[in-house]
Amino acid sequence: MSRTLRVRKATTPTAAGAVTPSRPATPVPKTLASDSLGWSLVLAARVLAEVQGKGRSLNDALLLLADQPPHARAAAQDVAYGVLRRYGCGEFILGRLMSKPLTHKETLALLLGALYRLETRSDSTPMIVDQAVAAAGELAGDVFKRLVNGVLRNYLRQRDALLAAMALDEEASHQHPRWWLARLRRAYRDQWPSIVAAGNASPPMTLRVNQRRITVPDYRARLDAAGILTRPVGRHGLLLQEPLAVVALPGFGDGLVSVQDAGAQRAAELLDPAPGSRVLDACAAPGGKTAHLLESATLDLVALDIDAERTQRIQANLQRLGLTATVITADCTAAARWWDNRPFDAILADVPCSGSGVVRRHPDIKTLRRESDIRRFAHHQAAILDALWPLLKPGGKLLYATCSVFPEENAAQIDAFLVRHSAVECLLEEQLLPQDENDGFYYALLRKTV
Repeated sequence: MSRTLRVRKATTPTAAGAVTPSRPATPVPKTLASDSLGWSLVLAARVLAEVQGKGRSLNDALLLLADQPPHARAAAQDVAYGVLRRYGCGEFILGRLMSKPLTHKETLALLLGALYRLETRSDSTPMIVDQAVAAAGELAGDVFKRLVNGVLRNYLRQRDALLAAMALDEEASHQHPRWWLARLRRAYRDQWPSIVAAGNASPPMTLRVNQRRITVPDYRARLDAAGILTRPVGRHGLLLQEPLAVVALPGFGDGLVSVQDAGAQRAAELLDPAPGSRVLDACAAPGGKTAHLLESATLDLVALDIDAERTQRIQANLQRLGLTATVITADCTAAARWWDNRPFDAILADVPCSGSGVVRRHPDIKTLRRESDIRRFAHHQAAILDALWPLLKPGGKLLYATCSVFPEENAAQIDAFLVRHSAVECLLEEQLLPQDENDGFYYALLRKTV
C-alpha cells in the first residue's frame, strides 16, 4: 500500500439530515422478458435518468430496482455503473451523431447504456441494437424507436473515426470532468494519470476480519477451503482475487468478517485508542470504522451521525458483529445538544468530503460533483474540526480523515487548523492514492498538547 507521509512537530499559531427516498415500484415490462437485455437497458435508463437528469445519487436511484428479480437488478446495475464510470464517452459520441440534444432523459440514458454495451460486448452487436430499439418502445412507445435505431447504426458505421476523435477529447479520453483533471494535475504532477486510471477501474473487494471472533490466518484458511483466493493486506485485511456476493463469505452472517477497503481500515490502525478509552466517532455511518475500532479494543465508544436512517445502519452492523456502542443521531457540530461534558481520549473525524478518492465505487460522483463543492466541503470540514477539538482531553488524539485526493480538503485543511489552534501537534499525515489494493484516503493524526 503506497502512501505519502508528512510528520510535523508541535506548532504554535501566529494568530489568535438527509431523507432516504421511498422505493417506487418499477413498472412490469409490457413487451420485454424480465431477463432480456432490453429490459435491463430500460431499468438502467430509468436509474441513469434519475442521476443525470434529477441529480439523485446512484445509491438512491438504484432503489427503483428494489422489486426486480436479482438477475434483472444485476444486469441493470452493470449498465448504470458502466455508463457513469465512462464519464463523457457516450455524451461525446452522441454529440457527434445527433444534430440537437435529446430532451427525453430516459431515451438519452438508453442510448448511453446501449453505447456502453456495444463497446463492452462487441460480439453481440446486432442483438444489442435490436434490444435497444425494443427498450425505446418500452420507454416511450414508438416515438424514439427510429431515432435509437438510426443513432446506433450510424455509430457502428463510424465507430473507428468516432473513437479516434474521442481519444483527442480531454474529458472523454480520461473519463473525468475537466476541472477535476486540472486539480489533479496541479496536485500530482507525475501521479495524476494513475489516479485517473484507478478512478475509471472497477474497485477491489477487501475483507476486514473480526479479530474478536477469529484470526486472519484462520479465516483465510476457511476461505481457501471454500475455493476463495485472497492475499493479506494491512493488519486485519484480506484482498479477494475476485469479488463475490457477501452471502458467499463463510461466517459473514455470524459476524466473522466485514467488507471494508484496505485504505479505510487505516483509520482504526492510526487512531489506535488504548483499551478502556472514551472514544468518539463523530461522523460514523454506516459504521465500518466504528466496528473496526471496537474489534481492536474494548472501548467506551460514542458513534454519532446526523442522518437517522444511516444511524440505523450503524446499529445493524454492530449487532451482526456482536459489538456495543452508544449510537446517537445528532449534528457533531452542535455539541450542546448531545455531549455530556465528559471529554474524549480519542476522536475520529471522518468528515463529509468530495469522495474523489472513492469514485470507482461511486461513479455518479463524476456527474454530480461540481468544482464549487470543494470550497463548500472545506468550509464544513473546518467547522467540524473546530467544534470537536474542545471535546478532546489534553494529551488526547484526533484523527482527521477524508476519502478525497484534493489537497484543499486534506493537507491544506490541516495547515489552516494548525494556524487557528495552539497547543496542537500533528503526529503524522498520510495520503493514500487509489491503486489496486486500496481507494484514496487522507489521514492526519493530531494530539492536544495542553
